[in-house]
Amino acid sequence: MRTARSTARRSPVAALMTALATLIGLLALGALGPATAQASERDEQAGALATGLHISDGRLVEGNGNDFVMRGVNHAHTWYPGETQSLADIKATGANTVRVVLSDGHRWSENSPADVASVVAECKANRLICVLEVHDTTGYGEDAAAGTLDHAADYWIGLKDVLDGEENYVIINIGNEPWGNTDPAGWTAPTTAAIQKLRNAGFEHTIMVDAPNWGQDWQGVMRANAQAVYDADTTGNLIFSIHMYSVYNTAEKVTDYLNAFVDAGLPLLIGEFGGPGDQWGDPDEDTMMATAEELGLGYLAWSWSGNTDPILDLVLNFDPAQMTSWGERIFNGPNGIAETSREATVFGGSAGDTEAPTAPGTPAASAVTDTSAELSWAAATDDVGVTAYDVVRIDGGTETKVASSATTSVSVTGLEAGTAYTFAVYARDAAGNRSERSGTVQVTTDEGGTAPVGTCSVGYRIVGQWPGGFQGELTIRNTGTTAIDGWTLGFAFPNGQTVSNMWGGTPAQSGSAVTVTPAGYTSTITAGGSVTVGFTGSHTGTNTAPSAFTLNGGACTTA
Repeated sequence: MRTARSTARRSPVAALMTALATLIGLLALGALGPATAQASERDEQAGALATGLHISDGRLVEGNGNDFVMRGVNHAHTWYPGETQSLADIKATGANTVRVVLSDGHRWSENSPADVASVVAECKANRLICVLEVHDTTGYGEDAAAGTLDHAADYWIGLKDVLDGEENYVIINIGNEPWGNTDPAGWTAPTTAAIQKLRNAGFEHTIMVDAPNWGQDWQGVMRANAQAVYDADTTGNLIFSIHMYSVYNTAEKVTDYLNAFVDAGLPLLIGEFGGPGDQWGDPDEDTMMATAEELGLGYLAWSWSGNTDPILDLVLNFDPAQMTSWGERIFNGPNGIAETSREATVFGGSAGDTEAPTAPGTPAASAVTDTSAELSWAAATDDVGVTAYDVVRIDGGTETKVASSATTSVSVTGLEAGTAYTFAVYARDAAGNRSERSGTVQVTTDEGGTAPVGTCSVGYRIVGQWPGGFQGELTIRNTGTTAIDGWTLGFAFPNGQTVSNMWGGTPAQSGSAVTVTPAGYTSTITAGGSVTVGFTGSHTGTNTAPSAFTLNGGACTTA
């Protein structure tokens, strides 16, 4: 999370050490070169001895060897210690992990050992893997950051009695975003020193390390030096964390960074991301989630609630009934938590299950329209049980997941009229094992026509407001008896407001008149169902809600 910037002057010695560390990293590694033979041997040793969460072959695995992919959120516990119900609410969304903000007393009131023990117990009671992080390190310059990381390491050592024996349940994130917008070239040495301080104190937990540049690594320092830091950890039980905000505003930037670590065999997750309509840019969260799912990388969304900037809230007022459009997207959207999360087997899941399901039957298509098709297939079998099916679109050698289902049928929407598509299906079990791909089916959509008009109601609300700007939500409900497949929403702002950014739909504005067309995942509104579109906009002081809405040319009631 970005907080107030601070700077610090670098000493000549620190500058020299920084330059040497960076030069050694770049010469030895290029940009994430292959691991050394010594590191490989160390990895094998660590994997053989590990009894808790640990890194194996560049992946986070559980003590039983099963892959564990983190799917969860961040929770600002140190600022809102009374929100004890939050972990149960987070679990109810389907999350398997929560990253908990703590303080070592450097900036905020220190979270005591008793409080941390309570947090860990609450995580375990709610069957959540617990990533604990110290937030006081955020945004310092080089020398100050080194000091705050060292202070954070001392804080963790003071918690050793609380954390010993919790290696199956707890990951230690040493410090949040320890460099801000100052030169972070000295990231390597202080980060390594903090890791080694914990290892020398006897910590065997998986350790998480944040990137510099407010966690975003826009100068590529972590990318260039990650291998050197990883090799310096004698246990090899280390995972890197990238925070993807406004810098990652194109699909190319997202996929390039994530693939670089995977290609090098280095463990990585997206430790923070979010903020549609970010004031510093528009991050591409859809690509982040899709690429993380494709590569088997974890992601933790910022943040459950309590932000000063409401754009970043997943729910308002810590109330899961007040889910924002960002929350809907991360929990229920394509590649979201509900679709991709698997509970850790340490909580009683399918421990030791490594047997993949059989391939599903070749899908058959029906009810093909200009924008959608129904697919159905014969069930796969599994020695424990199939939990979900993933439908993929095939284009040459590329696969793109387009839908998931807990049953043997699904509606694929957001297709283009008069276009040929090839689809196939995979089965997944509770342990995350995936089947071979089914046979393929070819579908050609109709040429198209006017989308049906259905009765409708539209709810409009202002989620948050600040001088000159605001965040709004539009909830479009189909009150008819048949699905609406493809739609155009129309309304007019009464006070000259303008839309800046939108998610869940594409806006077009002429004067006060606004039209919105859907994104692929909001294009179909089932009978009695609804979709939510979020946006940020600007205003000149008065910000009255629109009074009338139309859908596909027909008037809607207001909710």
